[in-house]
Amino acid sequence: MNSPKKNGAKPLIILLLVFVLPVIVAKLVLSMNLYHGGATNTGELLTPDTNYASLQMDNPWPQHWQVIYLLPKHCDDRCLDRLYILQQSHIALGRDQDRIKPIVLLQPDSDLTALSNFNFDTAQANNAIAAMLTNQALIIVDPLGALVMRYPEVANKDAQILQGKAMVTDLRKLLKLSRVG
Repeated sequence: MNSPKKNGAKPLIILLLVFVLPVIVAKLVLSMNLYHGGATNTGELLTPDTNYASLQMDNPWPQHWQVIYLLPKHCDDRCLDRLYILQQSHIALGRDQDRIKPIVLLQPDSDLTALSNFNFDTAQANNAIAAMLTNQALIIVDPLGALVMRYPEVANKDAQILQGKAMVTDLRKLLKLSRVG
């Protein structure tokens, strides 16, 4: 009698390879750092435990997103450009302006004459937050007081304008995803 030919091992191996091979390849790609996830933010993300409470400072505007800037002792052209970018970035947010408060942090020796052409809310900075805001950095703060993203100083006015646009893009993404503030 003719018995049917048994090919049970070959389809089983092919089926196993179809399901297992992609997992093995993915594991290799991830372990060899060949894949770099798509980060769309342009600012530097800060550690999640950095907040007003850990810096022993009261939240100047609770329940609002904030962009904070420390006014230096002497406000030169770069400082004035930074203040201008802060103001224009707030205006560029359009209908989301009321959700964000640009805040200029002051120290006892800050150059208050620089604020004469601008209308910003101000708050007193302590030494811990002043250390984070060195070199004219801007920091985005969430409504719960966590410092989220940092934008360091850039070289010239054109680079500052580009950084301001990138900050607005990041703020819009944060506002879209936020359920608070």
